[in-house]
Amino acid sequence: MKMDIVGVEDVHILDPDLLQLPCLSPSPLKASSHIADELFSHWLSLPETATLVKSLIDEAKSATPTNLSKSYATINVPGATPLVFLSNGTPPLSPRSSPGSPRFSRQRASPPSLRSPLRSVKEPKHELIPQFYFLHGRPPAKELKEQCISMVDHFFSNFIDGLHVDEFKSITKEVCKLPSYLSPALFRKMDPESSGIVTRDAFIKYWIDGNMLTMDTASQIYNILRQQDCKHLTQADFKPLLDELLATHPGLQFLRTTSEFQERYAETVIYRIFYYINRSRTGCLTLRELKRGNLIAAMQQLDEEDDINKIIRYFSYEHFYVIYCRFWELDGDHDCYIDKDNLIKYGNHALTYRIVDRIFSQAPRKFTSKVEGKMSYEDFVYFILAEEDKSSEPSLEYWFKCIDLDGNGVITPNEIQFFFEEQLHRMESITQEPVHFNDILCQIIDMIKPEEENCITLQDLKGSKLSGNVFNILFNLNKFMAFETRDPFLIRQEREDPSLTEWDRFAQREYVRLSMEEDVEEVSNGSADEPLEPPF
Repeated sequence: MKMDIVGVEDVHILDPDLLQLPCLSPSPLKASSHIADELFSHWLSLPETATLVKSLIDEAKSATPTNLSKSYATINVPGATPLVFLSNGTPPLSPRSSPGSPRFSRQRASPPSLRSPLRSVKEPKHELIPQFYFLHGRPPAKELKEQCISMVDHFFSNFIDGLHVDEFKSITKEVCKLPSYLSPALFRKMDPESSGIVTRDAFIKYWIDGNMLTMDTASQIYNILRQQDCKHLTQADFKPLLDELLATHPGLQFLRTTSEFQERYAETVIYRIFYYINRSRTGCLTLRELKRGNLIAAMQQLDEEDDINKIIRYFSYEHFYVIYCRFWELDGDHDCYIDKDNLIKYGNHALTYRIVDRIFSQAPRKFTSKVEGKMSYEDFVYFILAEEDKSSEPSLEYWFKCIDLDGNGVITPNEIQFFFEEQLHRMESITQEPVHFNDILCQIIDMIKPEEENCITLQDLKGSKLSGNVFNILFNLNKFMAFETRDPFLIRQEREDPSLTEWDRFAQREYVRLSMEEDVEEVSNGSADEPLEPPF
């Protein structure tokens, strides 16, 4: 039977399931277009097919909804087995009229050409997301703002014309909840015109309207100390804090008549801060570095403790005394610089020439000294902190750069042997029983347990508690021997106060030694006549 079917094209894309043929799965139909064409021709030859196709075309022209499942159900293929029994070993399919069936959903759908694509597009649902980023800080809540204004009004009630800088300390501590030694720096922020007075309105404008009230303590201190439009802190930014500390802290009162040592103390504190906190070694302290350090806690301790030596983090005068006296001892001509010959004497000639050469090659840190071949006081502070506390991460980074001769980020057995050769020669010269290099290398590997054997990275060192001893083995003979003999005095010290670092214990011992030596000198011949002698 021949028939003309208007609008029927691309017959090969029809779903073979619609053919309703027995014992045939769709996969071979889709795989071969020749079989599909023959089956489709067979399907078109059926009388029911002509009726169905013509009705679909008529309904499409008239835009009448089409009930495909009903129409398809009217097709009866002679001799065909019902669809639900296509094979004996396969479970029957879900009924075509069952709601929720994927087959039902597909067949009930209108032909794509009859549906508008705009109907299926849902309007986007707009959700109001609260603001989570504030360029100048989160504004304070109404209750917090009112509470702060009330406290400010109370403080300014007796100072209608405003507060002078010497009257500002109490409001810094009680209203702003900041260390009182930040008072001059905070005062200058609120008095940019340097009028000498901060009014109530100026305080509210900076502290409340400027959203300083809602910041964490580290962010508040960071914004108070840094210069305008600067995104980091420099060493100079800490100078106002140290000036106020030296002028008013009871533990530093004895230094007020010696301006030179006041300046040296302030420099030492700042160098120690940047050594431990400025891990990027750029000289620019970021807010993130400030938050990760322990400087804020030490600053808050300043108001609580009258004995400055009990604040061992950064501010201890005894620690400054030890550092400066060690520098003074090495600086033979007192020009405030030391060279290789001076540094080799450190710790009773404890260091090897090779490690001193690496330090002066500026491998671990570029010198701030402007004199070639000489180390400044700041450079020496970094050195002594690294040398006397090899358990800290800044120290591990310092000495790792020294030992890593080629700068490839790993320490190899050849580099270890290079530094240990001189150590071995020194052991032999003092009739000490030498230790073979292979034994030392095995010992170091066992101590560090690197991820890759015979290849030690900085991360390997940071993951071991014995890393400091590795460096002592390579270039500090005195500490190497103390480690080998397990000095009972040092072990007892560690057990008495485990919270102290190696640097804290060293500074304690050294301060006692230096103070006793000075007492002896004063009794014997008097040292007051010597120029620039560090104070006790």
